[in-house]
Amino acid sequence: MGDRRRYRTFVADSARWDDFVFRADDIVISTPPKCGTTWMQMMCAVLLFGTHELPGPLANLSPWLDMQTRPLAEVRAELDAQTHRRFIKTHTPLDGLPWDARVTYLHVARDPRDVALSWDNHVANMDLERFVTARVTAVGADDLEEFGITGPPPPPPEDPATRFWEWMEGGARTEDVSGLASLTHHAATFWGVREEPNVHLFHYGDLRADLAGQMRRLADVLGVDAPSDELVEAATFEAMKSRADELVPNSDTLFWLDTGRFFDRARSGAWREMLAGAGRERYEQLVAALVPPDLVAWLHEGWLGSAGDARAASPG
Repeated sequence: MGDRRRYRTFVADSARWDDFVFRADDIVISTPPKCGTTWMQMMCAVLLFGTHELPGPLANLSPWLDMQTRPLAEVRAELDAQTHRRFIKTHTPLDGLPWDARVTYLHVARDPRDVALSWDNHVANMDLERFVTARVTAVGADDLEEFGITGPPPPPPEDPATRFWEWMEGGARTEDVSGLASLTHHAATFWGVREEPNVHLFHYGDLRADLAGQMRRLADVLGVDAPSDELVEAATFEAMKSRADELVPNSDTLFWLDTGRFFDRARSGAWREMLAGAGRERYEQLVAALVPPDLVAWLHEGWLGSAGDARAASPG
C-alpha cells in the first residue's frame, strides 16, 4: 500500500499505530468524524458478541487507538488483554494506517452536508476544558503551541450558516480533525482500493434506508451469523440513545455536556436552507475540486442510491 502517511493533530496521532501487532481476525473501523463511527462499532459489537447485552462500555470494547486522551501504553494493554475478536476505532485515513491483508478494514462515509451540521452539534456538546485536561494528562502540553493553542478557543460564530460554510471552506488541510477537505480525502483513500477483498465501504444513507439489510451485509463481511431482529433493533437510533451512557465515545472521560445529545436526531437534508440561492453552486464547486465525480456521487447517495424523503433519525 506504499509508505504510511502520518496524521497528527491535537486530538490524535497516527504514529500511535507504529509497531502495533495485529491479530489475523482484527477489524479496523476507519471513518471521518460524524459519519457513523459509533453506529458501525455498535453493529460490530452485537454481531460479534451475538447479543445486545455487551460485556462492557463500547468505548472500551472498541478503543480509539490513536486518540491522545489516554496514555498509549494503557490503550495497548487494553487491546492486548482482549480475548474477543478486536474491532478498533480510528479517524485516520487508510494511507495512515498499517496495512495487513489479514485484517478487515471497514469505512463508513456520509453526505458531507449532513456531516457539517452533525459536527456543529458535536462541538456544541463538548466540554472542551475536560477534553484538554484529559489530553494534557495523557500526553503532555509541550506541543500545544505547535497546534496554535495558546489559550481557550474563541467562541464560534452565532450564525449557523457561517459555521456551516466555515466547515466547508475552513481550509484545505487533509489532516484537519473535521472539514470537507479531510472528509473527502479520507473517503478517497478507501475508494481507490475498494476492490481489495479485505476493504469494505458502507454509507450512512444506506444504513438509514435499510439497517437490517446492511447488517446482514456486515455479518457476511465478518463471517458471522446474520443478525436477528433483536440485534437489528439494538442498533437503531432509539435503542442506542436509550443506552447513551454505555455507548457514547470516551464514556470514561466525561467529554460530553449531555451524553444523550451525542446521538443527535439529525435529519437527512436539513442543510438545504444553507444552500439556497448561490449556495448550491458554491458547494458543488468545492466538492468537485477535491474528488472525482464517481466518488462525489457515492458520498451523496451511497450504494443504494438516494434514500428518498426518509426522515428516520440515526446515530452519528
